[in-house]
Amino acid sequence: MSWIQLTIRTEQDRAEAIGDSLSELGAQAVTFVDAKDTPVYEPKPGEVHYWPNTEVIGLFDAEDDTDIVIAALQNDFGQQQPLAYTLNPLEDKDWEREWMDNFHPIQFGKRLWICPSWRDIPDPDAVNVMLDPGVAFGTGTHPTTALCLRWLDSLDLTDKTVVDFGCGSGILGIAALKLGAKRVIGIDIDPQALEASQANAERNGVGDQIELYLPENQPQFEADVVVANILAGPLRELQSVITDYCHPVGVLALSGILVEQAEEIEQLYARDFILEPVQTEGDWAMVSGFKK
Repeated sequence: MSWIQLTIRTEQDRAEAIGDSLSELGAQAVTFVDAKDTPVYEPKPGEVHYWPNTEVIGLFDAEDDTDIVIAALQNDFGQQQPLAYTLNPLEDKDWEREWMDNFHPIQFGKRLWICPSWRDIPDPDAVNVMLDPGVAFGTGTHPTTALCLRWLDSLDLTDKTVVDFGCGSGILGIAALKLGAKRVIGIDIDPQALEASQANAERNGVGDQIELYLPENQPQFEADVVVANILAGPLRELQSVITDYCHPVGVLALSGILVEQAEEIEQLYARDFILEPVQTEGDWAMVSGFKK
């Protein structure tokens, strides 16, 4: 099948309404793309934030009459100023194969590899975590996850208990277990994340070493290692909760932080931790240290 891609450049307050209209007008898929490489700061649960300059992209069957689609959109959204749009044909491809070809085994630190299932393992003697890209829960490709994976690889985790706060896909907790930890406690507000973590842990042969909880159901405990790859807002709001997870002389890593937010997070956690130099990758930072 051949496709036509209709791209509309707009402002954040109209992006969702235009996306809804594209769906109603027959778009097979609608996506939202940052038009100016602008970071979006953390939303609260249930919120959806768009970029100040957003491209709304609708994918249509090439046989659809896009003139009708554009006329309808101009009538609804372009009365004061005509909508800026482009139309581009897309070649017919095996999109699933194209998507799979973009994911390769990635090494983090000296020992650890994250490997998708359809690729050969580069080093059978390394610590290999098998994890396929899923629905946004984390696969190691984002700098915040990469910073945490390299940090875990640098530790001696033998027989340690680890808290993975905001566990998502379970990638950090599973990596910790494969690196020698004896027990991981994963916590997330999303029940689907807990299901993904359990499935991925079982696939990697460590399902019986991971315990998963919603925040309201978690027991009291202290851990040797705490890693929280979430966002600056929750790290601020839950500072006392996250600190209490870590027992004296335990170690902590906090990520999901933009570089310009790192100093504030450092100041909050310096009350209870001896902090190491901030590590960065691109626009993102990780704060880590030892509990006093």
